[in-house]
Parts: sequence; C-alpha cells; structure tokens
Amino acid sequence: MIYNQILVRFGDLTLKGRNQKEFLSREYALVRRKLEGLNVNIINRHDRIYIDILDEDYKKVISQLDKVSGLYSYSLCVHVDSCVDKIKEKSIELLKDEIKDPTSFKLEVRRANKKFPLNSMEMTKELSSYILKEMKILTVDVHNPKKILTCEIREDGTYLYLDAIRGMGGFPVGVAGKGMLMLSGGLDSPVAAYLAQKQGIEVECLHFESTPLTSIESSQKVVDLVKLVSSYSKENKMALHMVPFKELHMKILDLVPDPYIITIMRRMMYRIATKLAQKRDCLCLINGESVGQVASQTLMSMNTINSVTNIPVIRPLATYDKVDIVALAHKIGTYEMSIRPFEDCCTVYLPKNPATSPKLDRAIEYENAFDFEAMVDWCVENTNTIWITPDSDLDLSLLGLEVRTVLENLKK
Repeated sequence: MIYNQILVRFGDLTLKGRNQKEFLSREYALVRRKLEGLNVNIINRHDRIYIDILDEDYKKVISQLDKVSGLYSYSLCVHVDSCVDKIKEKSIELLKDEIKDPTSFKLEVRRANKKFPLNSMEMTKELSSYILKEMKILTVDVHNPKKILTCEIREDGTYLYLDAIRGMGGFPVGVAGKGMLMLSGGLDSPVAAYLAQKQGIEVECLHFESTPLTSIESSQKVVDLVKLVSSYSKENKMALHMVPFKELHMKILDLVPDPYIITIMRRMMYRIATKLAQKRDCLCLINGESVGQVASQTLMSMNTINSVTNIPVIRPLATYDKVDIVALAHKIGTYEMSIRPFEDCCTVYLPKNPATSPKLDRAIEYENAFDFEAMVDWCVENTNTIWITPDSDLDLSLLGLEVRTVLENLKK
C-alpha cells in the first residue's frame, strides 16, 4: 500500500479560543484510547494529528476514528521528504495506485514551509506539468474535478492525499458533562445517544422495563443497542439503568382513562429519570423525541409532560424527519437491531386515541387518584445498573423471565 500515514483534522475545536488547549488535550486522549491495541504511532500537532500506519490495516484505524467525536475529517496520505523530485515520484505513484480510468483532476499546493525553494504557484506549475506528462488519462478541471490531489509542504515534510473522509464532528465526548438518556428499543433514542455524544455529552442510559408485561427480548434489544452506542463513549463502556416499571405501569393502565395513559406514563418516566439523573450527577435528560412524530411529541404534549422536571431536556432529533433518523440509524449500525419486533412499555398497550393536546390540570387530576410519589421513589430505589461494553455478551433470555430477577441474581 502506498499510504503510510493518516492525517486527522479538527473541526469546531479550533474555534474554542482560550479553551482550545483543554479541548485538544481531551481529543488527543480520546484518539489514543480508541486506537489502543493497534500498531500505529500517533503524533500530536497543535492543529492536527498524524497517525503512522506502520503495518496495521488502515481500515481498522479508520473504523476506530469513525467513533471519535470532535474529529472533522481525515485523509489517507503519503508522507515524503520535501524534495521536488521525491514529491513528483510519490505523486505519480499515488495517482497510478488510485486512478485506473480517464478522469479530470485538479492539483492544490499549499506551501506552509517558506524555506521550500519553490512558492505555491511555481510548485503547482512544476508538479502539474509532470503529472500530465506521465499520466495521459488525466485532464485538468479546476472548477469541477473528479479528483483533487493535495500537496501540503510543511516543516516536517510533504503530505500528498486525494480524499477527505468526514468524521463525527462536534466535540470530544465528556467535555460537556453528563446526561441521562431515556432509551427505548426503537429507532430514535439510540440515534439521540450518538448525537449527544457527538456534541461532547457523556451518556448514561435508563430503560423502563415491564417484564412480563413486555417480553424479555425487548430488554435484551436495549442491552444490545447500548453495546453499539457504547463504542462512541469515552471509556468504551456505558451505564444502563434498568428501571422496574411494571407495578407503576399496571397502576396507570388500571386507573387512567385511555387518552391520557401515554401522557401520565411519560410524566412518571420523567419524574423517575430526573431523580436518577440527579443521583448520577447528570446535568440533563436526553431522549429521541421528534416534534409531531407521535401523540406524546406534539408541543402541547411536551409542555404537559415536561412540567414535572426542572432540569434541561435535550432532544437531538427534535426537527429531524423520520427518513433522516433512519439514515443515521443505518450509519451507526443500530437500524437492524431497533426494528426487531419486540415492544417496550410505551407501545405494548398503546391507546387507540391518545390525547395530542393533553391539559395539565386534567393530567394532575388523574395522577392524584393514586399515591404515585411512593411508587416513583420505589422505582428509583430498586433500579439496577449494569455496565455495557462493545464486547459484552449478556444474554437475558438465558437467565430468567423477569429482568429484575435476572439483574438481582447477577449481583450475587
């Protein structure tokens, strides 16, 4: 393989002014952690990272970089000495390796090393003439080329590359603090977990399990989804808090009129999530709600449901169309898992005509029919926490019928 380095670029981190040093320090640490165990050499610069591939499979390196928030893009490149003849030789070698059919190209020369004997215009003329002479299948198109060869002449050598691969962007995970994600088994909340981590939020997950009202496979699906999204986390592990919701769930089904079941259920979930967030030092709640997607996600419903919490609620997907959410789920690998046909507690007993504009006073009236505060506290106190990594092999179906019993047995 012609390539011997990967050039990594930062995005919004470079705009952080006086905080830039702290952000970059976290980014360097995150890259090192994600590439741990791979045969590479990581070189930090103030505005970039260079990775010597050595004898490692570059696809493995790229796969891990795809899980690092805060990186804008990266390019497979050839690092050569800043000698005109050497640059010419390696440029042709790179182009012949990558381009087999006639195509248009453009050459971009950036001369950061002012000691280099040719300026940018002179080097562009010298190198492009040589390339066109050696490769007859190339034609110049400076406006809309199919391929762009970039030649960066720096103090430590010259970097040649063709393509830039887009990274996650955003900020290093953890730099923004910690949030509590309300994780269902559907398409949306795992994507919300990805987007929250992309913006620097360390994520802990909570799931409301109602076995045997819901199947144990529904809870297993959540465990498997956390395995996937944990690969984007700071330490390659993620806390999953399993809330025993069955008794409260049944009480709501028994006492609350059909149109308000989802509203009251969500209000109880927000109360529990708020208490757990405070207990775990989380600064916000996160969920996969998208405005208008279902009855509980109209603005009126959100307002009625939100009134039970006093901490910020982050909705990364608030303005996303479903087709965009599905595309992101495919990108991060959660789609096939999310569409497994196992219902969670929000969908297993879905009312036929849920209220889309629930009134706050009506919601309070229905809640006052039972002692929900004691039940909420019980749910919080009896929540089980497990730590999930990308390599976890926890199979709930082999261990029992009720998730709470399974998790309590695991502690022994």
